[in-house]
Amino acid sequence: MAYSLISKSICWVTFIYMVLVSHSCNAFYLPGSYMHTYSPGEEIYAKVNSLTSIETELPFSYYSLPYCKPHGGIKKSAENLGELLMGDQIDNSPYRFRMNINESVFLCTTSPLSEHEVKLLKQRTRDLYQVNMILDNLPAMRYAQQNGVKYQWTGFPVGTTPPNSNDDYIINHLKFSILVHEYEGTGVEIIGTGEEGMGVISEADKKKASGFEIVGFEVIPCSVKYDPEVMAKLHIYDNVTSLNCPLELDKSQIIREQERVSFTYEVEFVKSDIKWPSRWDAYLKMEGARVHWFSILNSLMVIFFLAGIVFVIFLRTVRRDLTRYEELDKEAQAQMNEELSGWKLVVGDVFREPNHSKLLCVMIGDGVRITGMAIVTIVFAALGFMSPASRGMLLTGMIILYLFLGTIAGYVAVRLWRTIKGTSDGWKSVCWSVSCFFPGIIFVILTALNFILWGSKSTGAIPISLYFILLLLWFCVSVPLTLLGGLLGTRAEPIQYPVRTNQIPREIPGRKYPSWLLVLGAGTLPFGTLFIELFFILASIWLGRFYYVFGFLLVVLLLLVIVCAEVSVVLTYMHLCVEDWQWWWKAFYASGSVALYVFLYSINYLVFDLQSLSGPVSAVLYLGYSLIMAIAIMLSTGTIGFLMSFYFVHYLFSSVKID
Repeated sequence: MAYSLISKSICWVTFIYMVLVSHSCNAFYLPGSYMHTYSPGEEIYAKVNSLTSIETELPFSYYSLPYCKPHGGIKKSAENLGELLMGDQIDNSPYRFRMNINESVFLCTTSPLSEHEVKLLKQRTRDLYQVNMILDNLPAMRYAQQNGVKYQWTGFPVGTTPPNSNDDYIINHLKFSILVHEYEGTGVEIIGTGEEGMGVISEADKKKASGFEIVGFEVIPCSVKYDPEVMAKLHIYDNVTSLNCPLELDKSQIIREQERVSFTYEVEFVKSDIKWPSRWDAYLKMEGARVHWFSILNSLMVIFFLAGIVFVIFLRTVRRDLTRYEELDKEAQAQMNEELSGWKLVVGDVFREPNHSKLLCVMIGDGVRITGMAIVTIVFAALGFMSPASRGMLLTGMIILYLFLGTIAGYVAVRLWRTIKGTSDGWKSVCWSVSCFFPGIIFVILTALNFILWGSKSTGAIPISLYFILLLLWFCVSVPLTLLGGLLGTRAEPIQYPVRTNQIPREIPGRKYPSWLLVLGAGTLPFGTLFIELFFILASIWLGRFYYVFGFLLVVLLLLVIVCAEVSVVLTYMHLCVEDWQWWWKAFYASGSVALYVFLYSINYLVFDLQSLSGPVSAVLYLGYSLIMAIAIMLSTGTIGFLMSFYFVHYLFSSVKID
């Protein structure tokens, strides 16, 4: 049966999903797990991630600037595949905190700044680069007041440039507020350092407190000018006087040659009622990450309404055609066959092999894989397996799923190839093409972008070692699994056409308007389900905001699948009614054309919403990644539309006998 191609694909996706669920419980971060408690006085060291900017989108290493280095040397934290691909580089830092001990300490004084260091600091300051610090897996959060509105940001700037000034000032003093929640016990006091010296925890207090959880990490950045002669006498972690951030520029540390910059910080521990599982709530409520629920739901209702009307009208039209035909007696049917019109005239050509049939099979195979990857990934994220705390896990999970879904891709592509050709000859070539088509496109684009990143010395550049790992996964995991799926496809029961194909193709009548115009216009309806959610996804990727409404994204994805299927079926029926039997590619692009609007919207977002993005390098990177996203969407949505249209055409011509 025609629906077996779809049903078996769904079965395979379900099977892979269940296997991954059963084996990945320890590999994914579950919100509320892995809680770490600290005893009073226990040392905790902050980590630093790559410097990032919404102006350039080029990440750089924290230690590419003249910051204080830890005593034991710079040590990189273990990173997953997703973090490496996203350009994250998490290193240790000299910032040390002692649980429940308030203190103000000295870190280091730099050597006189060289011309190169001054130029680099000024450039990073003017490009609005942010320092991303992490404590107990929580990013540092900064609050800012602007026009009476309180904004929240992660990280703090490298430096500041006052309005109407050509001078830049480095951020060299940080005031940390660490929110802690008492895990068990009461009566623990915050210990501070003052003129009398450091307080001591009594034995009674030690018994009362069994541990503290870190539930918040806030920072206030300052620029302070110190006397380098006085500061040079201090050693790391020596106590210094606590201070307020100076407002006068002459008391701030200017960035210029031969200046010696002293770095200090102070920390205050604050008791909080926030529970450990809720500590990420503050980040997910950041300005700009709030979903405009009313407008989104309104858009969804409109899409449901329009799609429902189109689908109901279509069903009534087809049912009327079939009912009228089946109610006629044989003599009337014979007479009617002589006066056939519309889709009944193309009965001998509707299943004729399309142009570039191999490419169609390859694109359908890759589309099934991308769709399965998207659905399973979003389901995992909606269930909480991919928390914002698990950096890079979302991308890592997508790559793993893409690799293992190669079996389904090979199966579907070879099954469709057998259906079109009537033979299994050439199935290995189809499988190799499926394995290399979409990954090959990504490889070419990423390599071109990587040369740009290498030239800029950015941490976003993929290292050579990671290239070899990706190639190893590609050819040692993805290709064999795709060939295995293709082998299963050759042994599966072939899909039988309900009608015979004529030897001589029927001439397609001329039309007043090109059919591709209608196909391209059809993409606007699926795009209507996407564009609002697309805005928040782009903001998450390019503006550093957290995206967390995966449950809603799952609903939007399911809605998109329904609309793509409906649009493609309607367009296929319209082409058959005007005796156009070349429906294969049109069914694919009727829903796949939404990718064109996604790419155009990405350009619109670049021009109007990413106005801070500066330089041709940043624009090329943005357009390159947007192109990858658009191609993936085209393959996925096009596959959904094609499979549904194939099932519809098979069902339509198997429901009525035309001699």
